[in-house]
Amino acid sequence: MGGHKADLLRGTLDMLILKTLALQPLHGLGISRRIQQTTDGVFRVPPGSLFPALGRLEQEGWIRGDWGESENNRRARYYRLTAAGRLRLGEQEQHWGRIVLAITKVLESA
Repeated sequence: MGGHKADLLRGTLDMLILKTLALQPLHGLGISRRIQQTTDGVFRVPPGSLFPALGRLEQEGWIRGDWGESENNRRARYYRLTAAGRLRLGEQEQHWGRIVLAITKVLESA
């Protein structure tokens, strides 16, 4: 189950990042904060997980990063969703919906 768990977690993180960026462009720390706030602290995304994921998503063409200035006047890379990223997010939301429905059916069958 080890490989599948890693794939599920990576897919979940990717979806959370894409969904967060669907709202507005953000820098890495802003993405991490938004995910933590939105999930009431259930998901905490450390830099060691976040930045490799951002690099992977950018390489896939689902997000684009551009340099800008953060709220405290520091250089920061701001990421935004691309058109391809919006399509990917839609696919992931549908897939996640099927997973949740299947798990709910199992839990309610007992």
